[in-house]
Amino acid sequence: MKLSNRQRLILEALLERQGDITAGEIAEEARVSTRTVHRELLDLEPLLHGEGLSLHKKSGSGIQLEGTAEALSRFQEALGRSETETYSPEERRLLILCRLLEEAEPVKMFALAHELHVAIPTVSNDLAELERKLLKNGLTLVRRRGYGVEICGPETAKRRLIGRLAEQNLDDSDMFGSVSGLQGMSPVTARLLKMVGKDHFLAIENALWQLEVEGTNPLSETDYTRLLIRLSVALTRMKRHHYIRPGAPGDRQEGAERSEHEYKESRRFAAMLELGPLPAAESEYLQRLLTGKEQDGPATPLLHHDLALVESVVHLVRFLEKQTDIPFVRDRSLLDGLIRHMGPAIERLRAGDSIRNPLLAQIKRDYASLFTIVREGVDETMPTLAVPDEEIGYIVMHFGASVERLSQFPRNVRALLVCTSGIGSSKLLAVRINKELPQIDLIGHHSWYEASRLPKDRYDLIISTVDLPLGPDRYVKLSPLLTREEAEKLRVHIQDITLKNLPDEAVASVPSPVSLDRLKRLKSYTDEVVRLLDGFGVYPVPAAPGEADLNHVVNAMLAVVAESGKLSSAETVAGQLLLRERQGSQWIPDTELALFHTRSDQVREPYLSLFRLPTRLRFGQDDWDAMAPAISHILLMLGPKRLGKESLEVLSEISAMLLLPEMIDLLRRADAEAIKTFLSQQLEQYIKNKMDWRD
Repeated sequence: MKLSNRQRLILEALLERQGDITAGEIAEEARVSTRTVHRELLDLEPLLHGEGLSLHKKSGSGIQLEGTAEALSRFQEALGRSETETYSPEERRLLILCRLLEEAEPVKMFALAHELHVAIPTVSNDLAELERKLLKNGLTLVRRRGYGVEICGPETAKRRLIGRLAEQNLDDSDMFGSVSGLQGMSPVTARLLKMVGKDHFLAIENALWQLEVEGTNPLSETDYTRLLIRLSVALTRMKRHHYIRPGAPGDRQEGAERSEHEYKESRRFAAMLELGPLPAAESEYLQRLLTGKEQDGPATPLLHHDLALVESVVHLVRFLEKQTDIPFVRDRSLLDGLIRHMGPAIERLRAGDSIRNPLLAQIKRDYASLFTIVREGVDETMPTLAVPDEEIGYIVMHFGASVERLSQFPRNVRALLVCTSGIGSSKLLAVRINKELPQIDLIGHHSWYEASRLPKDRYDLIISTVDLPLGPDRYVKLSPLLTREEAEKLRVHIQDITLKNLPDEAVASVPSPVSLDRLKRLKSYTDEVVRLLDGFGVYPVPAAPGEADLNHVVNAMLAVVAESGKLSSAETVAGQLLLRERQGSQWIPDTELALFHTRSDQVREPYLSLFRLPTRLRFGQDDWDAMAPAISHILLMLGPKRLGKESLEVLSEISAMLLLPEMIDLLRRADAEAIKTFLSQQLEQYIKNKMDWRD
């Protein structure tokens, strides 16, 4: 047998333990992440099977190596005689990538072979494997005799690759746990964390916090984490003198044509981190990261999802509801979570990116029947997309959370929930806690960087799925699936630490700040709904002097908006709406309705109205022909470039209503008051559901 050092450590841990051992305990002994343990166990199972052994994985208990006493003894002897490779092939390739990305000059083949303790042909084979990966990321591998090996390509592409390597190979606990833990980590994990610049996280986090306080758009937890990693990679690269070169192919630069005041966020960010004057290309790169405009085009969609995605999600939910007799459609949180998760997931699948799910085996065990039904539902509702079991597992977690969320219990111990995985696991953990320990009142779901800043009198306990840089008395770490052992661990923590630290006053008398926050949120949502519906109208589009076309219709609609005073430049917004249509038709399938929407600096406040055309208008993405869809009415949705969370959610909810047959029928034939009545009823129910779920 040839085994890597970490494979040997994992096997030794399994052999030495008489009973069950958890993946977390194995990870501690092997100095790797739990994700790595699960990945290695999958690779080791064929080897163990050939030796007459098997891995028995029991939910809530752990993992046990099973076989006859003779087989176990024989395998232990074989393990002692086996050769140990310093690194597995995957680890070697990661270390080679890290070394080449860190160096500004070519690296000799023999130097790589010496560092990795392998022969030069082995390094050559690894480089051949890496070459394909690099090409997919816009980079090339240069190998020349007497010259060495180097990675060539845009600096921005190298930074993106480093960020992806971190996301694919590091756990949240690796990135956001205690810095002192670096010394006990595997060489690969430590190397990746150095490249990402983990030691810069706290300073960048503080700077981002200040920028957010000063008025930047709030980000979702997943987007914030990705931004933190990308900024840290950029800072680390700059400190090592890897700069974006002006005019280099692939390194976008517009800084020379832009005025200094347009770099407000990046200059503030650089000053907070004491970076000093930055090259124009770096200032622009940071500005694009901080403002979320790195890939923005001139037309910014108002909604973060398209109706095709919403339609697929709704069909999937209805399929599960029909198969299980569970009223999933009533769970608005399920719809929101699936839409937010499946949009990026589908993009990754279409791009050919691999998806890893370290919890897959446990999900299949704990939710066996639900997994089968979700698999059937996804295959039926998304027949053109090859969805692997790893992604199905993530979708099952959303439905599993919904199953248990539909029967919640009152709680009386205030706890914050922290999770940075972005896979719906926080919601699943929340409902598992509600079921196992109903005395816990989950008053908020926060990201790891927010939790440490909240006043201590706002909560009694922090429950996290990752390590946090906080004292052990302030938080407890659990896995998203909450095993029986962990439920008991949480119960003991509450009894021995949390309850003893609570003041003598009854908990019920304390949560007034929480109630006040909920009232403020309720007011924000209702204010947005009232403002939007007060301005709603149904307007006829006047007939064109000649043959009607889309330009005439768009300009006629925006003339009505301009009269309301909510528009600065109708011409600019018209260009953005027409560009959005060229990028992808906004026609609602099987209807005569189109949804036109965009965000623009020229829009002063959110706007929603319906426009009815004098005659049906045919238009397509490319050609005006008889096969193009015919529309008779357009729902126009506009918003400012910077739009609050409540406005976005209300507008997204209205767009989701376009999947309701009664909504389509009302838009086709009803007057403004009837449509507003329907919208107000639906939005009132949405707000009630939103307030009932404590996120």
